[in-house]
Amino acid sequence: MRAPGLAEIEALAHDAFAALPAEFRALCEGVAIHVDDFPDGETLDEMGCESEFDLLGLFRGVGLAQSGEVETGRMPNAVWLYRRPLLDYWAEHGETLGDLVTHVLVHEIGHHFGLSDDDMARIEAAAESD
Repeated sequence: MRAPGLAEIEALAHDAFAALPAEFRALCEGVAIHVDDFPDGETLDEMGCESEFDLLGLFRGVGLAQSGEVETGRMPNAVWLYRRPLLDYWAEHGETLGDLVTHVLVHEIGHHFGLSDDDMARIEAAAESD
């Protein structure tokens, strides 16, 4: 058995995005989804990671809560998913790879919406208690 490649993780991410409610997707217009094996060294340093396996995904850009005038030369908003850390996490936990990719994608889109990690943890905890 071989590990899913970049294209397979990207397909899972696009399927997960397509399954989200239309209103949610509409608010993500222009947000690109990228899949790389690992974050680059600059990203690892910026995020304070001790290992290249510490980061499953990342939102880069100016979220909806912060957006205003479009700045010339500003990079487009994007969600990055990191294949090798995702596969490592998947191997250690019981959820399906599709569920994991969906979870990380939605989490990173939450940052696009202006939610912090603490905000999303509270939302997830409330959903689990229902």
